[in-house]
Amino acid sequence: MMENLLIPPPPWVGRMDGTSSHHLRWHQAVTPLRDGAEPGACVFIGFSSDEGVERNKGRRGASRGPDALRSALSSMALAEPLRAYDAGTVAVTDNRLEAGQEALGAVVAATLDAGQFPVVLGGGHEVAFGTYLGLAQAAVRTPRKRVGILNLDAHFDLRSDPVPSSGTPFRQILEREHAAGTTLQYSVLGISQPSNTTALFDTARGYDVRYLLDDECSVSDRHRVAVFVSEFLSDVDLVYLTIDLDVLPAAVAPGVSAPAAYGVPAETIQFVCDAVAASGKLAVVDVAELNPSFDIDNRTARTAARFIHRIATKRIPIVG
Repeated sequence: MMENLLIPPPPWVGRMDGTSSHHLRWHQAVTPLRDGAEPGACVFIGFSSDEGVERNKGRRGASRGPDALRSALSSMALAEPLRAYDAGTVAVTDNRLEAGQEALGAVVAATLDAGQFPVVLGGGHEVAFGTYLGLAQAAVRTPRKRVGILNLDAHFDLRSDPVPSSGTPFRQILEREHAAGTTLQYSVLGISQPSNTTALFDTARGYDVRYLLDDECSVSDRHRVAVFVSEFLSDVDLVYLTIDLDVLPAAVAPGVSAPAAYGVPAETIQFVCDAVAASGKLAVVDVAELNPSFDIDNRTARTAARFIHRIATKRIPIVG
């Protein structure tokens, strides 16, 4: 299955100022993933999918997100040399979302088992179930280690729809954990009250989901945000960080499936990313909902690339 859905990575190209370490940019550091790639490296994995967004009655275009993210990241300068690879892109075709999620899970698990750091480039937020499957299957996920998912998002994505979509992944995850007899902490920062029904808030309470509303995450709310993230990190051993770009204000992130009328400032999102990267618990990260068809001056892609850059360059590896 994975062989049929995983397509080779595109070339990384960008501005070239020189070939020494003092001139290094991402496109000069990233090479196609090869067998035997060293542990500790950052590995990019694309997930090209519109299927989940369409099932959730959103606007198509997120399938072009992975390459737009690569392009936005390519010319960003690296302060010091970094080992990075591109594993290619899992492409969802012919409505085969579930097969695509399984294929993504296999790539993420293999990356984790090789001791590397997977950075998944979406794709609609249906990417989350695939990323989770990879972490759940990896050797690093043992019965003794509690997994925490921190979702930076305007939406809970806890819908109970009979057909999986970009609105259902975290309910799917929590149900799978319950069926397996394991536990998982799901926390969300940036929830928009007008974008989530009372039924969804009730569902969140039923699953013991912790959350902060978007209007509790301004720059002046830094202490509140810091406490929320610190308490989340203290309760878990392994972190899966997922960034839905619709958590940002529409002026910063117009190129998403559902632009935010209010949103969480980029300063707050970067603060959270820095804290999680420095925790020594971050196992995997993904970025979702970039829709290049609606982006203006690549604002959304550039902002997302900045977050990816910060996480990949500041992450403290998991020990033990």
